[in-house]
Amino acid sequence: MPSPILLICNPIAGGNARPAIQRAERYLRDRGYQVEIALTQARGDARRFAEQARGKSYHRIIVAGGDGTLNEVVNGLAPCTTPLAFLPLGTTNVLALEIGLPRAVEQSCRVALEGSPRPVCLGLADETRFLLMAGIGFDAQVVAGVNANLKKLLGKGAYVVEALAQALRHRPQEVRACLSDGRILTGYGAIISNARCYGGSFQITPRACLSEESLEVFILRTPGLASLVKLSLRMLLRRPVSPALGEIIRTREVSLSGDSVSVQLDGDFWGYLPLHFTTSFGEITLVFPSS
Repeated sequence: MPSPILLICNPIAGGNARPAIQRAERYLRDRGYQVEIALTQARGDARRFAEQARGKSYHRIIVAGGDGTLNEVVNGLAPCTTPLAFLPLGTTNVLALEIGLPRAVEQSCRVALEGSPRPVCLGLADETRFLLMAGIGFDAQVVAGVNANLKKLLGKGAYVVEALAQALRHRPQEVRACLSDGRILTGYGAIISNARCYGGSFQITPRACLSEESLEVFILRTPGLASLVKLSLRMLLRRPVSPALGEIIRTREVSLSGDSVSVQLDGDFWGYLPLHFTTSFGEITLVFPSS
């Protein structure tokens, strides 16, 4: 009998993920695997389950939930060589869009079992890991303000509603980025990217890559609502960010500071600046669809 599979699940991902979790469990058991189910009930549970899994002989650890659940597991699991797979059941599922995971439960389970495990780069905000991105400023304020009940009702639309509400009371906050070569850049928001996709299939840093030990840092140059609107329009129209709007730097480390500037990691509110961002390659082995 093969080694067991640990299925770490968020049953309220995307509103109600229980039926999809049951289908995933049935699919895995039908293929001869013993499946251990770990259901989260509160924030921090997924990280705790992952910490408890370190050093155990699992064939796969599979996260069934959204990007936030995945972030918790990454922080609890790393460093670990057991392949980590993802079943995208959340609201946005940026990782699924980034690596081309199917949304259908059975198809994503098949990828989890038969895909290609590859070591990936993680970003670190001080000691906290992120797989996809960190947002500093306006987008973090939106993430922090999204109403949970509205998110269940509207899904991604809840972020649009909160973005409009935040825009009406937006006050630009200056951010300072100190690079390892001594350069200092100032702006009014930043995205620290470990992946191309942002907020869905949109792109601000199209050269960011999970398999490379680097981060792409976008600094919004000018303050004000007009700059945010221009950036949003370019993302919606799938156009590259113009130099007049912001600067993109590739680096392995950067320190950001600002007065009470909000930060989100992988789509969940984290806290405030200052933070030192670095990279770590190979702490996690992620299962990709076979090419």
